[in-house]
Amino acid sequence: MINESLINKKVGKNIKRYRLLYNANISDMTQSDLAKKIGVSVSLIGSMESDKIKSGISLYNLYKISEVLKVPINKFFE
Repeated sequence: MINESLINKKVGKNIKRYRLLYNANISDMTQSDLAKKIGVSVSLIGSMESDKIKSGISLYNLYKISEVLKVPINKFFE
């Protein structure tokens, strides 16, 4: 069974991955840009991408990230 911490790490790693792919293929998207577009703090995006998130990732924020980065939400769990 996969625990919450492993899911958070996987999702955070993929947020960073898809943000960097967005940079390479569409336009520059910094952590600050992403945070601003979804209405959260830059430190939250940073903690998600660096595996340091303690409280988990809300489904709502993940949905907003998927919309901004143009990535189907299920891709963050792969």
